[in-house]
Amino acid sequence: QVKLVESGGGLVQSGGSLRLSCSASGASFSDNILGWYREPPGKKREFVAAVAGDGSSNYKTSVTGRFHVSRDVAKNTVTLEMNNLKQEDTAVYYCVSDYGGADNWGPGTQVTVSS
Repeated sequence: QVKLVESGGGLVQSGGSLRLSCSASGASFSDNILGWYREPPGKKREFVAAVAGDGSSNYKTSVTGRFHVSRDVAKNTVTLEMNNLKQEDTAVYYCVSDYGGADNWGPGTQVTVSS
């Protein structure tokens, strides 16, 4: 069964950094996108960043230059390095893949950015 598990969430001060990791299992994801979405408090889930098997990536405009997404195709992992964090980045962050033509989600990890 396809399973994605996030780790690395926590509390960080504004301007600080945090690194999230996601481990995917149950399939080979080499031909699939691995990425990140987030749900800020009271808001809809939104796209953050994603990376394809060839290493190409895409970012939400507000995180471009601050966040960096990368993956290890062989290990089925994807990492989100977050720098210069802002209070607006506070959210539950979810790992996602498009394996099987549908979105597969992890349970999420909380990121809280304090003032």
